[in-house]
Amino acid sequence: MERQYRNHLSGYLHWDQLVHAEDWLLFEKNIGAYICIDEVALSRGELYTVLTNKEAHGGKGSMIAIIKGTDVHTVTSVLLKLSRRRRYQVREITLDMAPNMEQIARICFPAAKRVTDRFHVQKLAYEAVQEMRVKARWEALDEESTQLAYAKACGKMYHAPVFANGDTRKQLLARSIYLLYKKESLWTQSQRIRAEILFKEYPDIKKGYYLSMRLGLIYHQCKFKDIALTRLARWYDEVDKSGFLTFGRVARSIQTHYLDIINFFERRATNAAAE
Repeated sequence: MERQYRNHLSGYLHWDQLVHAEDWLLFEKNIGAYICIDEVALSRGELYTVLTNKEAHGGKGSMIAIIKGTDVHTVTSVLLKLSRRRRYQVREITLDMAPNMEQIARICFPAAKRVTDRFHVQKLAYEAVQEMRVKARWEALDEESTQLAYAKACGKMYHAPVFANGDTRKQLLARSIYLLYKKESLWTQSQRIRAEILFKEYPDIKKGYYLSMRLGLIYHQCKFKDIALTRLARWYDEVDKSGFLTFGRVARSIQTHYLDIINFFERRATNAAAE
């Protein structure tokens, strides 16, 4: 029955995109003024570049293109098959900070304003905090291993010290992973207690956490480009004064893409449709 539908009733064998369907699909009629581009992992972890029409809101007519791979040459060679008139109709394209996505957008949609997706920017800050946490945890594991070896050499039992909430130091650092992604107002009671201990023991992680949250507030509170630019400059100064290497990398990435990042505050466009 399935074979009968596929081979005869569905018209699949006469589909005009059948020859190249495994590598790419184009739906030119779905292109609009506001689009987004992203890479997604589909079957067996294979990466595809997906172009969607944001005005379709994920419904019928959303998909403009899906292309196997993320290589600039491969993707642009397909997207340039779209008519020049259609490509120049695109006014805005939302994307992440990957260099290949920026090149694809610039080559294929030269008239479109590029907007860096806010969630990818915030993700960089969250990952910087997690990097600080992981580094501290490795140090705690090394210290515990040293203490354990010393106790064993002395013929004694080793008992790791515990904090008021019952966590050992390595447990404290491992179990703090999720609370560092969340706003303080969304912490559970146990997370609040754990955060108080964590921040007391690791003041740098506390500073890093609030730096990441302040970046999120800029996106949440600022409605105009000039205000956002001022707030980002102040945030950049805070990062510089902190001396944190992990956040220094975040700040440099933001500085590199700041024009596309600031464009977000015109329409507050995100890449949610592509995700």
